[in-house]
Amino acid sequence: MRHAGRIAGAAFLLVVLSCATSQVAWAQQDNDHTLQAMRDELARSKARLELQIPNSDQTVRPFYIEYRLLDLDVREVVAEFGDLLSSTHTRNRFMNVEARMGSYKLDSSNFVSDDAFRGFIGPTGEVGVDRDYDSLRQDLWIATDQAFKEAVDTYSRKKGYLSSLARQSDIDDFSKTEPVSLIEPLGAPDWSNRNWEQEARDASAVMRAFSQIHESRVSYYLVYATEYLLTSEGTEIRQNRSFAAIEAGMSAVADDGVPVNHYYATYAVRPADLPNVDTVRKGLNVTCTELMALRSAPSAQDYTGPVLFESRAAASLLAQVLSPAINGARPPISFSPVLEQMLTGLGGKSDWVGRIGARVLPGTVTLADDPGAKEFKGTPLIGGYSVDEEGVRGQKVTLVENGVLKGELMSRRPGPDLEQSNGHGRAALLSDAKPTMSNLIFSSTETLSPDDLRKKFLNECREEKQAEHEKYCLVVREMDNPALSLLHQDDFSELLASFGGGAGTGDRLPLVVYRVYPDSGREEMVRGARIVGLNTRALRNISGIGNDDFVFNYMQSQSNGFPGTALSTFGSAQVGLPASVVAPSLLFDEVEVRGERAEAKRLPLLPPPPMTAAK
Repeated sequence: MRHAGRIAGAAFLLVVLSCATSQVAWAQQDNDHTLQAMRDELARSKARLELQIPNSDQTVRPFYIEYRLLDLDVREVVAEFGDLLSSTHTRNRFMNVEARMGSYKLDSSNFVSDDAFRGFIGPTGEVGVDRDYDSLRQDLWIATDQAFKEAVDTYSRKKGYLSSLARQSDIDDFSKTEPVSLIEPLGAPDWSNRNWEQEARDASAVMRAFSQIHESRVSYYLVYATEYLLTSEGTEIRQNRSFAAIEAGMSAVADDGVPVNHYYATYAVRPADLPNVDTVRKGLNVTCTELMALRSAPSAQDYTGPVLFESRAAASLLAQVLSPAINGARPPISFSPVLEQMLTGLGGKSDWVGRIGARVLPGTVTLADDPGAKEFKGTPLIGGYSVDEEGVRGQKVTLVENGVLKGELMSRRPGPDLEQSNGHGRAALLSDAKPTMSNLIFSSTETLSPDDLRKKFLNECREEKQAEHEKYCLVVREMDNPALSLLHQDDFSELLASFGGGAGTGDRLPLVVYRVYPDSGREEMVRGARIVGLNTRALRNISGIGNDDFVFNYMQSQSNGFPGTALSTFGSAQVGLPASVVAPSLLFDEVEVRGERAEAKRLPLLPPPPMTAAK
């Protein structure tokens, strides 16, 4: 038996060596010296990088070094009303170096000091696009030196702060993991034979038929990326990723001077998989028609009662509510309570941490996140990957089973409930990796058809509103994404100032909302509604679940302060991370909705100029 075991072990070793040899061969064949430069400079840093502590005989070394490099090839085409605004094609390479002082138990990461937030990432910078060996080593040398010195300083500050606390956390700062070797053949961008500039012109020309639209943008954003990761633990990765987006925002003003906005978005794993221009035009036409209806719609009034979220809105709602809840990592250690208040206000703290084994959803519901899934019943999912940004293979995680919390999404930052990463440390553009959903699937063993769910909703509405004068209830067909629907940063900032602080307590932004009168079934669109207090606790009491699953592909925002919070769904292709949520329509017995509070603006002095038909 021992002899057979040795033979099997030798055979396994030969397979591993063969795979490693073939991976090195790939890197040599495509004339890419990036990995070799990273490998050689990392070896030098591991062997020789050290710092003498002033006024002492102590010499310190980093216990962990990580090199990340992102090679981006991006095309962006923007058009309005059939006219091309811009067309750019850029190639950039960015690096990030992280050095950690201390140990896996206590290191220099995850600390907000009194002067600044420090320790999440090391120095970043742009490097040459020619994959030159010597140039990259020079850049890595300087960046490693800076990262190490910063880590030493942060570690000293962190230890000093922790020593002042009466009780320190016993949760480790960093979890160990098995090294991964994954070196894919270097990918070449395939822009397909489509004329992207002409498609942008043709798609945006749809808006010419809607003279009351003041502004609009249609953007095609096409990305090919090669990601590199080397760590002192032995992980070596070169993998190709791509995604593509068509995003449009449009604005108008109602007759009373209140601005109204809408958006259209569609995403794909590859540029060639984006819908053709005819499909995009149809989608934009629907969006523009809804925007015109919003212009004419009456203002929403304060309301409390049953609300039906149709599947498209329900999937977006779940993305907002669940994004922070399923994050199992420990939040940063803060010298000041300001960060604690900020995270709470933006919904950046998980309500589910410490509740493993407790019921958090209806007893019929299962919630799972699967980075290996590529489609759902024939519809593509865009959130998949094989290895996360920390070099850990993505794992399918059952988060909730029969309503009971079973697990959480984990990066290499341990949390109160779990220590090990399950391959969900995700980030875009070399930002700090956080536990982030990939392809989240919400399912139930007890569902209703759309017709039956609507009947249940109308019956509840009759019972709830029978004594009231205004006998109507609300249906939400689509949630807003102001990162796309608002075309100016000032408008976006103003919205966040009035809304962002309530995200943690359950403020949500519906976009397409209808009053439904149960006796006649008549529907009437309203504008300006804002949902109040719909948080994870409200999800426990969902009263009806449909069987009309919808795939909501979207971009999770990586803007500062947004990742891991309830605002993470306000993303765009430029600063986002692909993700998918699958969910059916959801009925809630009682939701509080606040009526429109928007301020009117001055209307244009002249009517819109005439515009010729769409080209």
